[in-house]
Amino acid sequence: MTIELRATQPVIETERFTLRLLRKSDVGLMQMYTADKRVAQATRSIPHPLPPGATEAFIARSMSEGRTEDIWAMDGSKQGHAEVLGVIGLQRMDRDQSEVGYWVAPAFWNTGFASEAVKALLDANPQQRKTIFAAVFQDNPVSARVLTNAGFEYLGDAEAFSVARNATVPTWTYLRKLG
Repeated sequence: MTIELRATQPVIETERFTLRLLRKSDVGLMQMYTADKRVAQATRSIPHPLPPGATEAFIARSMSEGRTEDIWAMDGSKQGHAEVLGVIGLQRMDRDQSEVGYWVAPAFWNTGFASEAVKALLDANPQQRKTIFAAVFQDNPVSARVLTNAGFEYLGDAEAFSVARNATVPTWTYLRKLG
């Protein structure tokens, strides 16, 4: 794995794809993927139906200097895959902690891309954090398995609001200590 720093956020190379900054040209693929109800309902923040301008606003926020979350596209173009396979982010928290969140486009489910992205981000630890948290909806055991395979430990049950579902949904919360 190689790491290159660009615009205060590293570019991280994995075996099958590159974790890179989002760019304006990602709008089309990201709109197509996040308009899928299955993707939106697996996240807390993606609305469904996806309103006009939502993807552009998300990309603009990811590029802003004052952002509190670093967001990477999983770019498979070097290996003949799509330019955007999914997205992964690290939300800064206090006390040297961050929270990881990710989604993968349905066409690439069950390929190991989410696991590879999470492991690469943990190995790189670009925010130099001591603790990484994650939460997944309880009706998404595949995402829970991604976390446990990456060394996260189950902390407990909680709940979070899902914009796409317009409801509070039970979650499993996980923790991974680094360094």
